[in-house]
Amino acid sequence: MLRRLHEEQPTSFSFTSENKAWADSQIKKYPAGREASAIIPLLWRAQEQEGWLTRPAIEYVADLLGMAYMRALEVATFYFMFHLKPVGNIAHIQVCGTLSCMLCGAEDLISVCKDKIAPNPHQLSEDGKFSWEEVECLGACSNAPMAQIGKDYFEDLTKESIGQIIDNLSAGRVPAPGPQDGRFASEPKNGLTSLMEHESGRTKFNGSVQMAEDLKDTIKRINGTETKLVTPWLKSSDRTTSQVKMKKPKTLKFPKKSVPEDLSKISGLGGKAKIALNSLGIYHVSQISNWETNEIYWVHSNLSGSLSLNKLKSFVEQAKKLQTNKDG
Repeated sequence: MLRRLHEEQPTSFSFTSENKAWADSQIKKYPAGREASAIIPLLWRAQEQEGWLTRPAIEYVADLLGMAYMRALEVATFYFMFHLKPVGNIAHIQVCGTLSCMLCGAEDLISVCKDKIAPNPHQLSEDGKFSWEEVECLGACSNAPMAQIGKDYFEDLTKESIGQIIDNLSAGRVPAPGPQDGRFASEPKNGLTSLMEHESGRTKFNGSVQMAEDLKDTIKRINGTETKLVTPWLKSSDRTTSQVKMKKPKTLKFPKKSVPEDLSKISGLGGKAKIALNSLGIYHVSQISNWETNEIYWVHSNLSGSLSLNKLKSFVEQAKKLQTNKDG
């Protein structure tokens, strides 16, 4: 299947400070000269930060690893786990359409996606919440039909259960991944016939699902932001798990009097940052001076982290002073 980069791309990408520190720790796992081995986890983390994998993100990761851009692009375009186009801000549903799943009802799942989300793969739903596509085998044949949503597998699906999952996500409820028909993992549907002693003392879900539930690190939440990324091998005090509900600040289609204000009067706000802010509809100091915390997070997210939160906060403080002097 031909996979191309989206025709519309952001101007830049950089990891947040937290993700950059995480990326550096991954790179250190490999000996000198073998840093490129970290390409897949770093691309995945870039996708989690931005929502989909953009060309600036691919090139940024390539630069971190000392790789030619083409080599990083080869990886990004090969694996279905990497989304090369914008996806739903709540969930992108990848329905397995290979033999086992197709025989067990994948076409029914696709028909639900067409009805509830959009008629075509990679097309956003009208509310922007969802998108879907059919993909090649995801390796869960014993639990067919199945779909991958976010990090997790949803298995043993039916038309009714996939529809309910979409409805739950749309309403802000995050369903547990794994088998959706009551199975623990991939044991016979009629129940175990051996290894019965392992039934006692087991967790509520199988290992993969239990970790997803414990970490709350699965599908993006209803407000369109992702759960702050956690690293399970770090102690809990080192994890970043807080969420901020973002709010879009007041933006303009065009600058007032058709002339954008010189934002460089704000220290640290250079030409690239000005272009990036203008692309979001932010042209004037007065707009920046009114940003509240959740609006700063929105700007940070929509600039793909190219400006740090601290820098954006400093812009607001400077803008308030400039606006006060102007009004006075």
